[in-house]
Order: sequence, then C-alpha cells, then structure tokens
Amino acid sequence: MPGIVIIGAGQAGASLAAEARRLGYSGSITLIGEEPVAPYQRPPLSKGYLLGEMDLVRLSLRAPSFWRDHGINLLLGRCVTIIDRAASTVCAGGDIFHYEHLAIATGSSARRLPEHKGGLLSGVYTVRNVADVDAMAAEFRPSRNLLIVGGGYIGLEAAAVGAKLGLNVTLIEMAPRILQRVAASETSNFFRELHRSNGVDIRENIGLDRLVGSDRVSGAVLSDGTELAVDFAIVGIGVMPRTRLAQDADLVVENGIRTDSQGRTSDESIWAAGECASFPHEGGRIRLESAGHAIDHGEVVARNILGASQAYEAKPWFWSDQYDVKLQIAGLNAGYDQVVKRRGEDRSRSIWYYRGEQLLAVDAINDARAYMIGKRILESRQTIAPEYVVDASIDVKTFLSRAVAVLRPSAIL
Repeated sequence: MPGIVIIGAGQAGASLAAEARRLGYSGSITLIGEEPVAPYQRPPLSKGYLLGEMDLVRLSLRAPSFWRDHGINLLLGRCVTIIDRAASTVCAGGDIFHYEHLAIATGSSARRLPEHKGGLLSGVYTVRNVADVDAMAAEFRPSRNLLIVGGGYIGLEAAAVGAKLGLNVTLIEMAPRILQRVAASETSNFFRELHRSNGVDIRENIGLDRLVGSDRVSGAVLSDGTELAVDFAIVGIGVMPRTRLAQDADLVVENGIRTDSQGRTSDESIWAAGECASFPHEGGRIRLESAGHAIDHGEVVARNILGASQAYEAKPWFWSDQYDVKLQIAGLNAGYDQVVKRRGEDRSRSIWYYRGEQLLAVDAINDARAYMIGKRILESRQTIAPEYVVDASIDVKTFLSRAVAVLRPSAIL
C-alpha cells in the first residue's frame, strides 16, 4: 500500500521519518538517499570530521539498526529522477515507488566556481558531504599552500583546520569584510584577528580572477592581479536549494520549494522540509540553512502529514567552531539597526542585534550563558533593553526577569 515516501536522507528527511514512526504511523515509510552512507550530521564536516577528530560512526544520526527496527525502508545510493504527480509515484534507479504522501527533503548543493575560473581543475573542492571531505583529506599536509575562496563560516572553519594542521592558508573574500552577509562588523573583527593570530592570511575586498593549472590547480590570479602558488583550493561561496525535481514536477518554487506554514507544497499530497523549502515567517518568507531547522521542520511536517495542522515557527540557531572558539548564534539579525556589545569573562563576549528596541539575534563567542539566555528571550517573543545588555555589572541571568514582551508580525499570521 502507498505510504510516505521521503526524497532526501539528510537531517530533515531522517527526522521526518523517525517522527512519523514515533507518532504511531503504521503505513510504509521509504527514505531515499543519494549518498551511499546512512543519515549523518553535516555541521561537523568542516570542523571535527575534517580535522580528523570525529569519524563516520560518530557522525551517524542513528544506530545502524534503528531504521530496520522501526520499519523504515532506507534506500541508499539511489537518485530520484522523476516525480509523477498524476500517478503519485517517484522513479529512482529504475524502480517505481507509490506514495500517499511525498516529502521532498533534498537540501542544498554547494555553489561551484565556473569552468572559466578553473572550477573543473582537480584539487578544487567544496565542503558539502562526506565524500567531499574524504576526497580532500590527504591534501592537508604541513607547509602546503591552501587557498580558500569565501569568508563565510565554511571557509573560516576550513581555514582553522588548515592552520591547525600546519598549512600555509590564504583566505580571500570579495566583500569588504568576512562574514559580511551574516554578521555585524564586531563579529567579523573578532574572527579576522583570531585567524590572523593563527597565521591565516586574510585578504578582504579581493576576488578571484581565476585558478590556473593544466589538469590540476597550481596557482591563482586574484582580482588585484596578485598571483599565488596554490597546492589545492576550497571554495566556500554559498549553497543553492536543490529544487530541480520540484520544478520538473511543476511545483511552485520561490527561493526554494514554496510551502505553506505547515510544510505543504502547491500539491496537497507533496510536502517539503529543510533547506530546500521556503516557508512563511514573520509576515514574509524565508529559507533557512541550519541543522536545527532541518530537524525541527522535518518533525513538524511529519506531524502535519498525520493531521496535526501545526504551523511551523522557526527558532533559528547556529554554531561554528574555530580553533578554541565556539560561536553560538540565536535568532536572525536581518534588518538590525543597532548592535550592542557585551563583555564576558576572559575571551568571552556577545553581540546583541536590535531593530529599535526589539532584540533580533545574539552572537555569543565562548559565552554559553549569553547564548542560552538570549535564545530563551527570543523564543518567548520578548526583548531586553540594550542598556541592561551593555552593562557588564548586571548578571546575564537576571535578563529573563527584566525581559518584556514585544509584538512581532508572526503573532498575527
């Protein structure tokens, strides 16, 4: 009998399958993944896994027996090529799977350099899956020259790994500063100095003209004409939602597969979850790229497939590990017009983003207490006055008692 078919065995798809079974769904559940390995965590790929401190077993989301024990048909190394909405089927590897409910959880793919910029040369890598990191692992040998293109979190995490392993690391960012798209200058400044103190050559406001080499990359020409010797390169210039299957099936796509607040697409039998999906948020529409979102969104979609009619309310959080520094982020800082810095103990600090008096997000640098308190305030739809935050004599624990409610657009959706 047709049941739930899930395309994509990442954190969103795996969470959806597990939650549906936990809630007592008794029909068939088929989870189809392109990769040959069972569902695993992606965030550690550019951190502990790349550094060699975490193996594939520790990356796994579930024990190998979980899928069998819960009656989830996990199919690995299978690529879905067609969604036939009229027949309520999908085709993968020549096999046809019938569905009552179809969930698309295909995630994102890394942006690559075009061929004319040397993107097809060997020795040029992206960081998106286990195979990517396994392919580049042997490149990380002391004294080699590593070029990183892109000053976002993936690029900075890879730079930290390279520096810790004794490579000569150059990172270029075409924007005026690293992390410009995602963080205030205060956070950028901290991480710029952190990397430079660890020997990374960070060059901002500098783009890549092209990578050079015959079959393998051997150098780079930068936008200012500088030429660099390069043994290998890592490209971290963002990701794109994987929407091809949805587009081919004539589903509505709008910065990802467009869904309603419950995760349903323009076809009432088809759902989307995780990074590939866009959804209503505070009067607008967003798409999030984080493991926490993928898990939460997948679970909410599972509940709605079973009839819960629950609107998804995103509670964004992110993290990044670089050297001995842990950055934890709560909320979304889009639209901020004020930044408040708070000093903690030793090297800890936090940056609080506001729009007017409304708290939007917190960047906590080696400051777990500020992160947890800020996250709780945000998730309770409250705010804390900036004058309290900036005063280091006020214990952050008291912020919860000083927080006040704010009216946000999502409250009336």
